[in-house]
Amino acid sequence: MDTVDGCDGMRAIGLLVYPQMQALDLVGPLDVFGAANALAKGAAPYQFHIIGLGSAPIRAENGLTFVPDGALEDAPPLDTLLVPGGAGSRVADGDSRLLDWLRERAGSTRRMVSVCTGLYILAATGLLSGRRVTTHWHFADDIARRYPDLRVEADCLFLRDGPYASSGGLTAAMDLALALVEEDLGAAAALAVAQFLVMYVKRPGNQAQFSAPLTAQAQGSGRMAALVDWLMAHLDHELTVEHMAEQVAMSARHFRRVFLGTFGTTPARFLERLRLEQACLRLIESQASIERIAAGLGFRSADAFRRAFRQRYGATPREYRERFVG
Repeated sequence: MDTVDGCDGMRAIGLLVYPQMQALDLVGPLDVFGAANALAKGAAPYQFHIIGLGSAPIRAENGLTFVPDGALEDAPPLDTLLVPGGAGSRVADGDSRLLDWLRERAGSTRRMVSVCTGLYILAATGLLSGRRVTTHWHFADDIARRYPDLRVEADCLFLRDGPYASSGGLTAAMDLALALVEEDLGAAAALAVAQFLVMYVKRPGNQAQFSAPLTAQAQGSGRMAALVDWLMAHLDHELTVEHMAEQVAMSARHFRRVFLGTFGTTPARFLERLRLEQACLRLIESQASIERIAAGLGFRSADAFRRAFRQRYGATPREYRERFVG
């Protein structure tokens, strides 16, 4: 099993706990950092501090009990502070003592991280004003309404803006934690952790919280939902609006209106997203050449594929493969 290089000195990670928090928001990232410790060749790179509003045990939403190492006032200097979400976040965001503590700690803490609806708490401090943030898609509109000074980007897995990071729901926090491990210890260390935890892939933060097929399952029905299955099976074909419209027995003009109303985007953009998401998987899971992947997904040329890929993911296909395969 691969190991990871350690660092000079341990990084103290604070994990905030409060009643009715979402347990996975805390445990998922903790397991990522913990795996980095387990795989370290030398001294463990991280030490953990469970920080409560008080010293009493708290119960998470699922009934799991957490015992803090100490209360807010007992917390040592921290490198990173992680704020989980959960139903209790919409109560804790009104706790003036907690908000004052977060503001005080912001100047000396290298990174403050909100997981899922933990964003409610960090947003209430005013520290995120004007910054790009993300959260669980279901709560994004509410947070944008409550805090109009935030730049909420609901479609991202995670975002980093200066010393603040935020993630989408639940498992997206593990992707964010993995990105932080990579920042601290390097790409090889993050890949070793991902392999150790059997994480499917190191996903970049600008990847959507939902894949295009999953979005289609949630938004589409009947012929439109079946159309996506058909598209997935024919990505290597030339697929025009006329081809798609014929598949669902509509005129091209009517099809465009129905498609836009169902999926909120044009057929061409949706099809490109399908192809690019499949490209990400093939780049990681196979050794096929860029040219072969482009042809197998219906791109007119390898150059057209490269341009579309860079525009969406901010990297070339080759750079993406090198980063996430190692």
